[in-house]
This record gives sequence, structure tokens and C-alpha cells, in this order.
Amino acid sequence: MASIKDVAAAAGVSVATVSRVLNDHPSVSAESRTRVMAAVAELGYRPNAVARSLRTDQTRTLGLVISDVLNPYFTELARSVEEEARALGYSVIIGNADERPELQDHHIRTLLDRRIDGLLVSPTDGGTPLMLDAVRAGTPMVFVDRWIPGVDVPVVRADGHRAVRELVAHLHRLGHRRLAIIAGPAATTTGSERVAAFRAALAEYGLALPDAYTGQGDFQADSGRRVTEGFLDLSEPPEVIFAADNLMALGALDAIRARGLRVPDDVALAAFDDIPWFVHTDPPITAIAQPTGALGRAAVRALVDRIEGRTPASVTLPARLVVRRSCGEPSLPSPTRRSEP
Repeated sequence: MASIKDVAAAAGVSVATVSRVLNDHPSVSAESRTRVMAAVAELGYRPNAVARSLRTDQTRTLGLVISDVLNPYFTELARSVEEEARALGYSVIIGNADERPELQDHHIRTLLDRRIDGLLVSPTDGGTPLMLDAVRAGTPMVFVDRWIPGVDVPVVRADGHRAVRELVAHLHRLGHRRLAIIAGPAATTTGSERVAAFRAALAEYGLALPDAYTGQGDFQADSGRRVTEGFLDLSEPPEVIFAADNLMALGALDAIRARGLRVPDDVALAAFDDIPWFVHTDPPITAIAQPTGALGRAAVRALVDRIEGRTPASVTLPARLVVRRSCGEPSLPSPTRRSEP
């Protein structure tokens, strides 16, 4: 394996010059830089990342702590984060909090011990002492998808208010009046915000959201199944169940089918957080889609700005309603087949 001395000898420069080129120091001439990079390519030299980090106090590594790696939304988010980070010259270490604050703290502590340059977090709760200490200590950090009110950290998220209003208007046009929601954890901003948006949208149409039609979930499928069973046991079940995330929607679908009921004939179903699977369910599920890829890319750019000493603004992108056929929407006519000549 080639060493930095081999590169210096091949390029006809000093080891110090090679080091300055590899660390993008501006004092190196264009000619020397070209010779060094040609020697690096010819010899297949790979700088030692650990040694470089000790010299520059940077590891070119970002930490990402997501709420649930099994949730397709967060899986897609992680992929877009990794792709954007790689394009900017960073690697990413991912930790899965599994919607548990203590596991979130474990990953944050581990990542900080590994001297990551910055941290992307989708908080599982209102903020643990460890996370707040990291913010106060000046750790470059960006919240993505969820945030902690009152904490001075840039937030990259989607705004679902307009899409929720469009969903309720859509359901109202279809004749639905008894609408229920499977809510996410109240300790998360997304959990509380989606319930508030749904309640406000119903009020615009003179519709209430009674306690019996508000079920507490935890953003996982089992809670969607449990809450839906409770809705279906009511003497007057809801006409529509709106799940505040995709996994709870899948749990709700399981519960509906276990009763021998059909969507949307017996009960309609809609979801927040669209996923590719929803196109393939029977019927395809009407959902609110977040711009997941764009959120991941924007979060990385904001974090790199923080690492490099700039002050990025928070970013809010719009979610959108994707209408399918799980709420009683009329089926589109099949395309007419052209007869063979």
C-alpha cells in the first residue's frame, strides 16, 4: 500500500506539500496540486482518515439518529441523507432510536464519543437532558421531521396543515361526516401537530372530533391495530379512520380485514406519510405524502452549513395529498384497448 512519502517522491514535492494538497490548503500552486493528485491516482493512495481527523479536528462524518428504521418514511429519509452527505464529502453513521428516548440517548452518546462533525436528529420526545446538553455545548445539530419547541436548532420539516385540510375537504365532498384519527405520541411535535391540524380542518366544516374518535397510537403498526379495534367496537363507528403515519395505517388495515370488513365499503381509511406500498394495497390508500428526499438533502446541507460556521435558516417544505381509492373515491375507467387492425 502506497504511503504519503511514496506520493511525495512520485510527484517530486515534499511530504508537507502532499499533506497541504490533501487538506485543500490554498497555499499550494496549481502545478504542484496537479502533480500530487496525479501521483495519488497512479499509486492508488488513500489517506488515513483517523490520522487526518487528528490533524484537522474533523472526521468528515455525520451522525443520523432516526426514530424508527422499520418505518419506510425514515428509511427513505436516511437514504437521501447518506446520498447528499456523500456528495459533499461526508460519511454517515446511523442510529435507530426505535421510538425510545433512552435508545436515542445511547446513539447520541456513542456518536459524540466517535467525534462526529455534526448530528441530525428526529427527536422521539420533548428532549432529553443529554440532547439539550449537546445543544448547549455547541454540537452542530439539525432537527429533521420532528423538533423540540424552544430549542435553538435549525429544523427541516414538512408542513402538513394544508394537505390535512385538503384531505378533510376531500372526505367531506365524498359525504363522510364521522371522521376519527389514530394519533401519534403527544410528546412528539408531529404527533401533536397532526391532531391539531385535523381538528382545525374538521371545525371548518362544522364537524367535531369527539374523544371517542381520537385514539392514541405510537407511530407503530400494533397501536394502529389496537386503536382501530376500539373504533370498530363503538355503537356508532367512524366512517373514516385517518392514521397519522403509515405503519399505524397498515395496522388499521389489518384490524379492519380481521373483522371481515372492507375498505372503503364498510369503513374508509386514509394515512399521513405515503409509501410505495400504498399503491399496491387493495384498494390503494389515499395518503398525504411528504417530500422525503428533499427533506433529507436539505437537512444535510443545513448541517454542513453549521459545521462550517454559517447560520442556516430552518426549512419547511409542503406535504401534498395523494388521492387513491380507500375513501370511496370513484374508480377511474379502464383505458379503452385499441382493436388490432
